[in-house]
Amino acid sequence: MLDNLTIVLFHPKFPENVGSAARACANMGCPNLVVVSPRNWDMGRAGALATPKGEDILRSMRVVDDLPTALAGFQHVYGTTARTGGWRKGLWTPSRAASEMVAQMQGASRVAVVFGPEDRGLTNEETEICGRLLTIPTSPEASSLNLAQAVLVVLYECFKHSVENPEAEDAPAPTPVTSNLATHEEMELLFANLKDTLAAIDYLKDENTDYWMLPVRRFLQRAPFRRSEFNMLMGICRQVKWVADKASRSDG
Repeated sequence: MLDNLTIVLFHPKFPENVGSAARACANMGCPNLVVVSPRNWDMGRAGALATPKGEDILRSMRVVDDLPTALAGFQHVYGTTARTGGWRKGLWTPSRAASEMVAQMQGASRVAVVFGPEDRGLTNEETEICGRLLTIPTSPEASSLNLAQAVLVVLYECFKHSVENPEAEDAPAPTPVTSNLATHEEMELLFANLKDTLAAIDYLKDENTDYWMLPVRRFLQRAPFRRSEFNMLMGICRQVKWVADKASRSDG
């Protein structure tokens, strides 16, 4: 049902939450789970909460050392946050994002949803690399959700939309297009190159350049980039930096 969706748990603290997340994946038809550098890892404690249906997902999950490795190969990355304001602007609810995510999956794109550690969530730097941020509305008096609860809510909205959307079941299999889209790691390379380019022409402020780059990131992440478009912008960056460097040498 949600074969092109992957749940990414970043640095989870409790094995039981990983097991419960695996169970949520099984409940909602999402077979893909990636765990980044889990703390206090214990397969037995995780398996006790996974139940028999979630055990297969738990056994097949990928365990990696860092977030860039976990997100390699995805075309769309969503991050989750309970905090708002500052860097965390333009937040979507899971119900609003579900239609976009399901459409992306139906187009054969690979989609990842990142959940942060139970005790602190994702940092500003970690949310920065996510194309869109999701937040789950809760009562102000009890805004903190258990990690597995949050996973279940997001998966439920995606599952519900895929069931309610006739195209999810009745449409023919989509023609794979993932090879034509820039991957997450390629977009990160583009953003780093663009940051250097804007710094070279004195567009960016000297302090907190990542913060000033955030609107540029969000603007470019509104629509997926084809690889030809990625190559074009990389070429523009190279040419602009060459001109800036030439002008700097002339002034010197």
